[in-house]
Amino acid sequence: MQRDQALAIVREFVKNENLVHHMLAVEAVMRYYAQKFDENIDAWGCVGLLHDFDWEIHPTLDKHPQAGASILRDRGVPEDWIRAILSHADHTGVTRDSLMEKTLFASDEITGLVTAVALVRPSRSLFDLEAKSVKKKWKDKAFAAGANREEIEKAAEEFGVDVWEHTSNVIIAMRAIAREINLVGKIDSING
Repeated sequence: MQRDQALAIVREFVKNENLVHHMLAVEAVMRYYAQKFDENIDAWGCVGLLHDFDWEIHPTLDKHPQAGASILRDRGVPEDWIRAILSHADHTGVTRDSLMEKTLFASDEITGLVTAVALVRPSRSLFDLEAKSVKKKWKDKAFAAGANREEIEKAAEEFGVDVWEHTSNVIIAMRAIAREINLVGKIDSING
């Protein structure tokens, strides 16, 4: 399966552009780590892109992502990708065994928190965002309350990376698609 096919699945099932931006952000982080670990960049990216494709049609934990698995199978998505997608949700009971699975879990929640911090900055940009700014907002439990900090910490631990080093990596990865996810902000002149 190619990226354009994965994106077509996303576009078929997801109408909320913020959710699309989230999946693009997770894709970017997956691609970043795949390159770092010398893994299949396109495969890892597609897994990140597809991981929440069914959230709008199955917006409850008793259905997402497990009910979406059959749709992915019908579309010819490789079984190891589907397993990784299933493993990103603890409630499925699918263990995270592979590096790709651990990376997906570690990339999911953190991208939402990074996005939220970027959006409240005066610049509204990823280009001047550093992990220390995310760390400051981390302590405010009311800020981006939907970003599960316990899950972010657990994911980083399973992934074997310090949460703040990981946060820096996530920011770097997301900068590569800042325009696509509307996080260039007022510093557009930095990257032309």
